[in-house]
Amino acid sequence: MAGAQLIGGGWDRPRIGHFIGGQWCDAVSGRWYQNRSPWSGATLGEVAAGDGEDADRAVAAAHEAFGGWARALPGQRQQVFLRAAAVLERRGAQVLGALAAETGCGRHFGEIQLDFAVKLLRQAAHLAYQPAGELLPSDVAGTQAMAVRRPVGVVAAIAPWNASLTLSGRAVVGPLALGNTVVLKPSEESPYTGGALWAEILQEAGLPAGALNVVTHAPGEAGAVADALLAAPLVKRINFTGSTPTGRRLAEKAGRHLKRVVLQLSGQNPLIVAGDADLGYAVDAATFGAFVHQGQVCMCARRVYVERPLAAEFAERFAARVAALPTGDPADPATVVGPVINEWALALLDRRVKEAVGLGARVLAGGVPAPPCYPATVLTGVPDEAEIAQGETFGPVVVLEEVESAEHAVARANASDFGLVASVITGDSRRGLRLAAALDVGIVHVNDQPVNDEPHMPFGGVKDSGWGRFGMGFAAEEFCELQWVTVRDQDRAFPF
Repeated sequence: MAGAQLIGGGWDRPRIGHFIGGQWCDAVSGRWYQNRSPWSGATLGEVAAGDGEDADRAVAAAHEAFGGWARALPGQRQQVFLRAAAVLERRGAQVLGALAAETGCGRHFGEIQLDFAVKLLRQAAHLAYQPAGELLPSDVAGTQAMAVRRPVGVVAAIAPWNASLTLSGRAVVGPLALGNTVVLKPSEESPYTGGALWAEILQEAGLPAGALNVVTHAPGEAGAVADALLAAPLVKRINFTGSTPTGRRLAEKAGRHLKRVVLQLSGQNPLIVAGDADLGYAVDAATFGAFVHQGQVCMCARRVYVERPLAAEFAERFAARVAALPTGDPADPATVVGPVINEWALALLDRRVKEAVGLGARVLAGGVPAPPCYPATVLTGVPDEAEIAQGETFGPVVVLEEVESAEHAVARANASDFGLVASVITGDSRRGLRLAAALDVGIVHVNDQPVNDEPHMPFGGVKDSGWGRFGMGFAAEEFCELQWVTVRDQDRAFPF
């Protein structure tokens, strides 16, 4: 059984099996499901439909490989990630084609993902040489004390489809670089670009068999695999990127097993335009920040707040700019807004926009589905009771709101249950920093839009947007155990 083969940037309708213990294999059940293109609806290939038994096999393989990988010399681990970066760069055009075919990802966001993933691997190469602990002062004479970070063992990684290359990459590369082994469960919507592709790249780079394992599953069957990973005693950590409702259920189950979880969940991300902002720049930033990858990025701006002096002109220019965004085939380099991931997502967008309009909202741009795409859409006058104003609507729809002041916008933003990322655009950067300090979110970008990430940054949210942080500079805090070790250079006197 082999992973997917890409020919000329396209697919040859392969079968994608599990990757367990360094081997491609079928699901124990022998079942398969069809992987379909969100743009054309064509079948890209068949994918192994795994279950809990497959997950258990993968956990066993990861546990068996852990000792050898954890003891590997730092130079050996470094070379694996450097070679992997070179492999990914060499295959860049194929990867972009796969992202377009499997997830509807256009060239703009595809190149962002590819660049991030290459940087992620190169930064992981240096993680092997980071200090593993520190000396601690002790009041006990003759005692030397140390705090030592050790890899935990098997890490379960559950990744989404929307930025399949980068989000699966960060889910596995940090833990691996620290000496852990990993079982990856990609989304059923991205079994190749979010799963098998990483197995191919790291296997070619020389990662030992069993260090990374990939288990796929059919639509609607994620629970069996996830439950097996949660219940397995050998799985010591779990990381999950996805929706808040799913993350909450996962955290509840993990709590019963006393397993630590890193959660990066939904966002209702505000972009605040102050009255002293450069109007043209603010329009450009909001357009990109709301509609990159057709709004299917957790960091996308969902609400744009504009101070009153700029509000009318901003709305006019923003709506005109958004209405002109090219929509269609993600393989066309000119396309900005490609297809949404599936028919369910399209129907949800349509229903929520229609509900908002029924409650009094106005459509400034878009608002009419063009299957399999939903056009870039701007709504204004959206009441707070509308669904689109409350939860995360994953697609190319943004809510525009005029506010008395940027401080009022901060209060409106903080009233949300979510707290992933925000951005502030202002002509006064010091004011921007003051506003950033008042925003109850995990990430703030001043004079930029919210869709930003770098492999070494502390990425994560607060409130219902999750807990813990991804990022090469912070991975050791999440995926290592801290052990206190003492050693004495002389015998100690005891009172009895």
